[in-house]
Amino acid sequence: MGRVALVTGGTRGIGAAISGSLKKSGYRVAAVYHGNDEAAAAFKSETGVAVYKWDVADYEACKAGAAVVESDIGPVEVLVNNAGITRDATLHRMRADQWQMVLDTNLGSCFNMCNVVIEKMRQSKFGRIVNIGSINGQAGQYGQVNYAAAKSGIHGFTKALAQEGAKLGITVNAVAPGYVDTDMVRAVPENVLEKIVAGIPVGRLGRAEDIARTVLFLVADEADFITGSTLSVNGGQHMY
Repeated sequence: MGRVALVTGGTRGIGAAISGSLKKSGYRVAAVYHGNDEAAAAFKSETGVAVYKWDVADYEACKAGAAVVESDIGPVEVLVNNAGITRDATLHRMRADQWQMVLDTNLGSCFNMCNVVIEKMRQSKFGRIVNIGSINGQAGQYGQVNYAAAKSGIHGFTKALAQEGAKLGITVNAVAPGYVDTDMVRAVPENVLEKIVAGIPVGRLGRAEDIARTVLFLVADEADFITGSTLSVNGGQHMY
Protein backbone atom coordinates (compact mmCIF):
# COMPACT_ATOMS: atom_id res chain seq x y z
CA MET A 1 0.00 0.00 0.00
CA GLY A 2 1.11 3.54 -0.68
CA ARG A 3 2.27 5.94 2.00
CA VAL A 4 -0.28 8.11 3.77
CA ALA A 5 -0.15 11.77 2.74
CA LEU A 6 -2.08 14.66 4.26
CA VAL A 7 -2.46 17.96 2.39
CA THR A 8 -3.89 21.03 4.10
CA GLY A 9 -5.88 23.38 1.90
CA GLY A 10 -6.02 20.29 -0.23
CA THR A 11 -9.25 20.57 -2.20
CA ARG A 12 -8.78 23.74 -4.28
CA GLY A 13 -6.09 25.41 -6.38
CA ILE A 14 -2.52 24.36 -5.70
CA GLY A 15 -3.62 22.05 -2.90
CA ALA A 16 -6.04 20.18 -5.16
CA ALA A 17 -3.29 19.67 -7.75
CA ILE A 18 -0.97 18.34 -5.04
CA SER A 19 -3.61 16.01 -3.57
CA GLY A 20 -4.59 14.68 -7.00
CA SER A 21 -1.00 14.15 -8.10
CA LEU A 22 -0.16 12.28 -4.91
CA LYS A 23 -3.16 9.98 -5.34
CA LYS A 24 -2.25 9.27 -8.98
CA SER A 25 1.25 8.39 -7.79
CA GLY A 26 -0.07 5.76 -5.38
CA TYR A 27 -0.27 7.66 -2.09
CA ARG A 28 -3.27 7.31 0.21
CA VAL A 29 -4.30 10.93 0.48
CA ALA A 30 -6.28 12.95 3.02
CA ALA A 31 -7.16 16.43 1.76
CA VAL A 32 -8.03 18.87 4.53
CA TYR A 33 -10.23 21.91 3.95
CA HIS A 34 -12.03 24.43 6.12
CA GLY A 35 -14.60 26.60 4.37
CA ASN A 36 -15.95 25.47 1.00
CA ASP A 37 -18.07 22.33 1.37
CA GLU A 38 -19.29 22.44 -2.23
CA ALA A 39 -15.78 22.59 -3.68
CA ALA A 40 -14.59 19.80 -1.37
CA ALA A 41 -17.49 17.54 -2.37
CA ALA A 42 -16.83 18.18 -6.06
CA PHE A 43 -13.13 17.47 -5.60
CA LYS A 44 -13.84 14.21 -3.76
CA SER A 45 -16.29 13.12 -6.46
CA GLU A 46 -13.86 13.93 -9.25
CA THR A 47 -10.70 12.40 -7.77
CA GLY A 48 -11.75 9.89 -5.14
CA VAL A 49 -9.48 11.61 -2.60
CA ALA A 50 -10.76 11.44 0.98
CA VAL A 51 -11.59 14.89 2.37
CA TYR A 52 -11.61 16.06 5.98
CA LYS A 53 -12.86 19.35 7.39
CA TRP A 54 -11.17 21.26 10.19
CA ASP A 55 -9.54 24.60 10.93
CA VAL A 56 -5.76 24.18 10.69
CA ALA A 57 -5.32 27.37 12.74
CA ASP A 58 -6.84 25.51 15.71
CA TYR A 59 -4.36 23.19 17.44
CA GLU A 60 -6.97 20.96 19.09
CA ALA A 61 -8.82 20.60 15.79
CA CYS A 62 -5.57 19.51 14.12
CA LYS A 63 -4.88 16.99 16.85
CA ALA A 64 -8.38 15.51 16.61
CA GLY A 65 -8.38 15.58 12.81
CA ALA A 66 -5.02 13.84 12.48
CA ALA A 67 -6.27 11.12 14.83
CA VAL A 68 -9.29 10.54 12.59
CA VAL A 69 -7.08 10.33 9.51
CA GLU A 70 -4.82 7.84 11.27
CA SER A 71 -7.82 5.74 12.25
CA ASP A 72 -9.21 5.83 8.71
CA ILE A 73 -6.13 5.30 6.57
CA GLY A 74 -3.05 5.17 8.78
CA PRO A 75 -0.41 7.38 10.43
CA VAL A 76 0.60 10.42 8.37
CA GLU A 77 3.95 9.81 6.67
CA VAL A 78 3.85 12.72 4.23
CA LEU A 79 2.60 16.15 5.28
CA VAL A 80 2.10 19.07 2.91
CA ASN A 81 1.29 22.33 4.69
CA ASN A 82 -0.43 24.27 1.93
CA ALA A 83 -3.33 26.05 3.67
CA GLY A 84 -3.20 29.81 3.35
CA ILE A 85 -5.34 32.94 3.32
CA THR A 86 -4.87 36.61 2.53
CA ARG A 87 -6.22 39.63 4.37
CA ASP A 88 -4.43 42.38 2.46
CA ALA A 89 -4.04 45.96 3.62
CA THR A 90 -1.21 48.42 4.02
CA LEU A 91 0.13 48.36 7.56
CA HIS A 92 -1.36 51.70 8.63
CA ARG A 93 -4.80 50.40 7.66
CA MET A 94 -4.37 46.79 8.80
CA ARG A 95 -6.44 45.66 11.75
CA ALA A 96 -4.95 43.43 14.44
CA ASP A 97 -7.35 40.62 13.51
CA GLN A 98 -6.21 40.75 9.86
CA TRP A 99 -2.62 40.30 11.03
CA GLN A 100 -3.43 37.51 13.46
CA MET A 101 -5.72 35.51 11.17
CA VAL A 102 -3.04 35.31 8.46
CA LEU A 103 -0.27 34.43 10.91
CA ASP A 104 -2.39 31.76 12.60
CA THR A 105 -3.58 30.15 9.36
CA ASN A 106 -0.48 30.41 7.20
CA LEU A 107 2.29 29.94 9.77
CA GLY A 108 0.61 28.68 12.93
CA SER A 109 -0.89 25.79 10.98
CA CYS A 110 2.61 24.56 10.12
CA PHE A 111 3.38 24.23 13.82
CA ASN A 112 0.00 22.68 14.58
CA MET A 113 0.15 20.01 11.90
CA CYS A 114 3.84 19.19 12.26
CA ASN A 115 3.50 18.94 16.02
CA VAL A 116 0.63 16.43 15.88
CA VAL A 117 2.28 14.09 13.34
CA ILE A 118 5.99 14.38 14.11
CA GLU A 119 6.12 11.82 16.93
CA LYS A 120 4.88 8.97 14.72
CA MET A 121 7.41 10.01 12.06
CA ARG A 122 10.17 9.92 14.66
CA GLN A 123 9.09 6.48 15.81
CA SER A 124 9.00 5.05 12.30
CA LYS A 125 12.18 6.90 11.28
CA PHE A 126 10.52 8.20 8.14
CA GLY A 127 8.77 11.41 7.27
CA ARG A 128 8.38 13.90 4.46
CA ILE A 129 7.21 17.42 5.26
CA VAL A 130 6.78 20.10 2.60
CA ASN A 131 5.71 23.60 3.59
CA ILE A 132 4.32 25.87 0.88
CA GLY A 133 5.89 29.31 1.15
CA SER A 134 5.67 32.09 -1.43
CA ILE A 135 7.67 34.43 -3.60
CA ASN A 136 6.16 37.18 -1.45
CA GLY A 137 7.81 35.65 1.61
CA GLN A 138 11.13 36.00 -0.18
CA ALA A 139 10.75 39.37 -1.91
CA GLY A 140 7.96 41.03 0.08
CA GLN A 141 4.87 42.60 -1.44
CA TYR A 142 3.12 45.93 -0.99
CA GLY A 143 0.02 45.59 1.16
CA GLN A 144 0.95 42.16 2.46
CA VAL A 145 3.05 42.61 5.60
CA ASN A 146 0.98 39.89 7.30
CA TYR A 147 1.20 37.41 4.41
CA ALA A 148 4.88 38.14 3.72
CA ALA A 149 5.76 37.74 7.40
CA ALA A 150 3.93 34.43 7.66
CA LYS A 151 5.42 33.01 4.47
CA SER A 152 8.90 34.23 5.37
CA GLY A 153 8.48 32.56 8.75
CA ILE A 154 7.74 29.29 6.98
CA HIS A 155 11.21 29.32 5.44
CA GLY A 156 12.91 29.69 8.83
CA PHE A 157 10.59 27.11 10.40
CA THR A 158 11.52 24.68 7.62
CA LYS A 159 15.26 25.02 8.14
CA ALA A 160 15.03 24.60 11.91
CA LEU A 161 12.75 21.56 11.81
CA ALA A 162 14.90 20.00 9.09
CA GLN A 163 17.82 20.00 11.50
CA GLU A 164 15.74 18.24 14.14
CA GLY A 165 14.56 15.51 11.78
CA ALA A 166 17.66 14.91 9.69
CA LYS A 167 19.05 11.94 11.64
CA LEU A 168 15.63 10.34 11.98
CA GLY A 169 14.80 9.94 8.30
CA ILE A 170 12.52 12.99 8.31
CA THR A 171 13.10 15.58 5.60
CA VAL A 172 11.58 19.05 5.78
CA ASN A 173 11.58 21.31 2.75
CA ALA A 174 9.70 24.29 1.40
CA VAL A 175 8.37 25.25 -2.01
CA ALA A 176 8.05 28.95 -2.81
CA PRO A 177 5.61 29.40 -5.70
CA GLY A 178 5.53 32.53 -7.76
CA TYR A 179 2.28 33.79 -9.25
CA VAL A 180 0.17 30.76 -10.10
CA ASP A 181 -3.05 30.70 -12.11
CA THR A 182 -5.49 30.14 -9.23
CA ASP A 183 -8.70 31.80 -8.05
CA MET A 184 -6.67 34.07 -5.78
CA VAL A 185 -4.54 35.37 -8.64
CA ARG A 186 -7.48 35.59 -11.06
CA ALA A 187 -9.12 38.02 -8.63
CA VAL A 188 -6.33 40.56 -9.31
CA PRO A 189 -7.42 43.43 -11.62
CA GLU A 190 -6.58 42.71 -15.27
CA ASN A 191 -4.19 45.63 -15.65
CA VAL A 192 -2.28 44.54 -12.54
CA LEU A 193 -2.17 40.93 -13.75
CA GLU A 194 -0.70 42.06 -17.07
CA LYS A 195 2.13 43.81 -15.22
CA ILE A 196 2.76 40.70 -13.13
CA VAL A 197 3.04 38.46 -16.20
CA ALA A 198 5.29 41.02 -17.90
CA GLY A 199 7.71 40.65 -14.97
CA ILE A 200 7.96 36.85 -15.27
CA PRO A 201 10.88 35.92 -17.57
CA VAL A 202 9.23 32.75 -18.88
CA GLY A 203 6.24 34.84 -19.95
CA ARG A 204 3.35 33.13 -18.19
CA LEU A 205 1.73 32.49 -14.84
CA GLY A 206 2.62 29.28 -13.09
CA ARG A 207 0.28 26.30 -13.17
CA ALA A 208 -0.84 24.43 -10.08
CA GLU A 209 0.67 21.32 -11.66
CA ASP A 210 4.10 23.00 -11.64
CA ILE A 211 3.95 23.13 -7.86
CA ALA A 212 2.51 19.62 -7.55
CA ARG A 213 5.39 18.12 -9.54
CA THR A 214 7.87 19.84 -7.23
CA VAL A 215 6.14 18.47 -4.16
CA LEU A 216 6.10 14.94 -5.62
CA PHE A 217 9.86 15.16 -6.14
CA LEU A 218 10.49 16.26 -2.56
CA VAL A 219 8.28 13.67 -0.85
CA ALA A 220 9.67 10.65 -2.69
CA ASP A 221 11.45 8.01 -0.61
CA GLU A 222 14.51 8.62 -2.79
CA ALA A 223 14.66 12.33 -1.86
CA ASP A 224 16.25 11.58 1.50
CA PHE A 225 19.34 13.74 0.89
CA ILE A 226 17.32 16.92 0.33
CA THR A 227 16.29 18.69 3.52
CA GLY A 228 16.15 22.26 4.77
CA SER A 229 15.84 23.52 1.21
CA THR A 230 13.48 25.99 -0.40
CA LEU A 231 12.73 25.36 -4.06
CA SER A 232 11.57 28.50 -5.86
CA VAL A 233 9.07 27.78 -8.63
CA ASN A 234 8.41 31.21 -10.08
CA GLY A 235 9.43 31.30 -13.74
CA GLY A 236 12.55 33.29 -12.91
CA GLN A 237 10.64 36.23 -11.45
CA HIS A 238 12.68 36.25 -8.26
CA MET A 239 16.03 34.45 -8.04
CA TYR A 240 16.83 33.87 -4.40
